Amino acid sequence: MNRFTGRVAIVTGAAGGIGLAACERFASEGATVVAVDLATTDLGAAVAAAESAGGTALAVGADVTKSDEVAGYVQAAMDNFGRVDVLFNNAGIEGTYYPMVDYPEADFDRVIAVNVRGVWLGIKYAVPAMIAGGGGAIVNTASVAGLFGSRGISPYSASKHAVAGLTKSAALELATSGVRVNAVCPAPIETRMMRSLETFIGGENADDIRKTLAERLPAQRYGEPHEVAALAAFLASDEASYITGSLYPIDGGYSAGR
Repeated sequence: MNRFTGRVAIVTGAAGGIGLAACERFASEGATVVAVDLATTDLGAAVAAAESAGGTALAVGADVTKSDEVAGYVQAAMDNFGRVDVLFNNAGIEGTYYPMVDYPEADFDRVIAVNVRGVWLGIKYAVPAMIAGGGGAIVNTASVAGLFGSRGISPYSASKHAVAGLTKSAALELATSGVRVNAVCPAPIETRMMRSLETFIGGENADDIRKTLAERLPAQRYGEPHEVAALAAFLASDEASYITGSLYPIDGGYSAGR
């Protein structure tokens, strides 16, 4: 498929597992990719993933919590390629694992800044560029933790509920503008984020935590980054032209039993 030939896709959190898979997926379908991450030393892998799929990619280092840097990655896309058609608003952090009353305030603030402010700023600065080019699509990365409560990760859960709210509000505001906004809501995915959380919870017993979490899913396994990337690509494509304001669980059946 070449659903994105001639189009420019910005992927934030591009150095992470889902971001890497998304860079590869969008590039494989013809998109020029702008790979954005705070971890600039890791962006080479994102560019390589896009190029190995036959595409072109530009690496841009940015802190998604800072408005000038978010404006900067959008401007980099415009300066280099003249348009923005897709924003995969994927950058996010897991935070730490504590009961709500013991949760460190600094960790709370950082989770909210990256996961909520970062998504809001991405929408704020990408939308004018998309409208100027005739429209586009935004896909936000939420989580099943944004659909249900979650013990021990209350700031993360709250932040992903907020992403769901931003997604729906933006979709309503932009419904006649040519810009669609949807969100993917993954369950645990095979990424660094989950390895970090498993270790934080279980320490030397991290493998046991992983096994327990996987067994809670009807599919009895974590998802793979490429599976999330495939859903994001569909939602960003013209095949989803009448879909906006929707939240899509990708969770191995987890939400079906809730």
